[in-house]
Amino acid sequence: MEEEKKNLNFLEEIIEEDLRTGKVDGILTRFPPEPNGYLHLGHAKSLCINFGLAQKYGGKTNLRYDDTNPTKEDTEFVDAIKEDIKWLGFKWVKELYASDYFDQLYQWAEEMIIKGLAYVDDQTQEEISEGRGTVETPGKESPYRNRTPEENLRLFREMRDGKYADGEKVLRAKIDMASPNMMFRDPIMYRIKHARHHRTGDKWCIYPMYDYTHGQCDSIEHITHSICTLEFDVHRPLYDWYIQTLGIYPSHQYEFARLNLTYTLMSKRKLLELVQKGIVSGWDDPRMPTLCGVRRRGYTPEAIRMFCDKIGVSKRDQLMDIQLLEWCVRQDLNARSNRYMVVQDPVKLTITNWPEGQVEWFDCPLNPADPEGPSRKVPFTGGLFIERADFMEDAPKKFFRLRPGGEVRLKYTYIIKCDEVVKDESGNVTELRCSYDPSTRPGAGEWRSVKGTIHWVSAVYAKKITLRNYDRLFTLVDMGQVPQDKDYKDFLNPDSLTLGCGLAEPALLDDASGMAVQFERTGYYVKDADSTPGEPVFNKTVSLKDSYKPE
Repeated sequence: MEEEKKNLNFLEEIIEEDLRTGKVDGILTRFPPEPNGYLHLGHAKSLCINFGLAQKYGGKTNLRYDDTNPTKEDTEFVDAIKEDIKWLGFKWVKELYASDYFDQLYQWAEEMIIKGLAYVDDQTQEEISEGRGTVETPGKESPYRNRTPEENLRLFREMRDGKYADGEKVLRAKIDMASPNMMFRDPIMYRIKHARHHRTGDKWCIYPMYDYTHGQCDSIEHITHSICTLEFDVHRPLYDWYIQTLGIYPSHQYEFARLNLTYTLMSKRKLLELVQKGIVSGWDDPRMPTLCGVRRRGYTPEAIRMFCDKIGVSKRDQLMDIQLLEWCVRQDLNARSNRYMVVQDPVKLTITNWPEGQVEWFDCPLNPADPEGPSRKVPFTGGLFIERADFMEDAPKKFFRLRPGGEVRLKYTYIIKCDEVVKDESGNVTELRCSYDPSTRPGAGEWRSVKGTIHWVSAVYAKKITLRNYDRLFTLVDMGQVPQDKDYKDFLNPDSLTLGCGLAEPALLDDASGMAVQFERTGYYVKDADSTPGEPVFNKTVSLKDSYKPE
């Protein structure tokens, strides 16, 4: 029992104590995305924490969209967010929106005005920012701060009714312009935006700010544990102040360290710029850290959940190595993905003693980890292609692939011997002429072993495929530390996408698993939605091996 206690993260300790003491009867968390872009890997961590904690303690999770900024939000993002959450394997109990509560939020704002706790300010945004002061110096009170509740109520209703232009007035909470916490220096509660909302249409031309909205929405829903990232730590006192001032259900906020990944950008604003400027093909470009991007790259939800579990939950910001994520993807795919042979840099290999026109079909396992499981048929003929790198004319002693006079096993089939090397006028190898040993067929004849085994495809049956080989989008290890004299786009990797071709065994094109597959001895690839019957396209998911080992 004591060991279990030690293994709890700080959020689990809080929840278990709240349940033990009866502070809460059950757990209700929420995931509150703003529908102004697509979810990325940082959101995956938040999803795993919010949904995972609720699941562990028999609770539930709401999906609530923070849709208070109509100029940046769209139903496209609303739908994409739901698709990503389902793909990751989570189910919400209620689908809600901050806009569901606009009437209640407005009513509470009027109550605060009547109590003298809020006022309408005519200053510009620049004047308001300047008047807040600095950490070292107190703020300066607005010349409109002491308007009467009656005047403030009239002005606020005129704001609601569309009498004023964008930016002409705001509603501010009246707290303390000298507070050491800058958040308490009369924060803005409402601003004017004459913009059509994706759900409420033209009903409203004033919209509540995040800090005024978030805690009250949690309270309305009776969220027991409002879990968000560490940058909202300074917002928590204001979150509590609004709840206490209004005398409503005491939801409480807890913060954890956000996910930072090497070579990766997590800013939605900058990711949007990459899309808008055509630097990437879209939000689902496989180089993007968006969930739709990594899904298109072949990452599995199981691998992402494994990664989030391994990085854990802490209150200290840290930069996680992207190799750990790739390791999780590799671990998951190695256990479950189908195998196929694909040659990417081919050289012709002719078996000179093979009966002319004969085709032999080999029954090969789809996954060696499950030898009794499904298999695929692979055609073997006298004309083959192998990888150019699997032959070396002047090979060193420890080169165990094909060399003149040397032997290797063609995977799943026979041992062959290289008898002759054919070259063109420039000295380039154009063909390898080999002989095969019929007695070395696996499962028949006399078994003998050779040190090298290489993959191959039949020249007659090979299918041509297009390969998109992806690498990291950026060259800077910590994209959160871009030098001041540089732009983040200065660190774009010019080789983040290279195109290639491959020759594949025919069974690959019939694979209906929906998962990335392993190109034997090469890496993991997934069929892309751009594929056509005449031109199959495969995206590289992750390399086959890496020296990285998680701690």
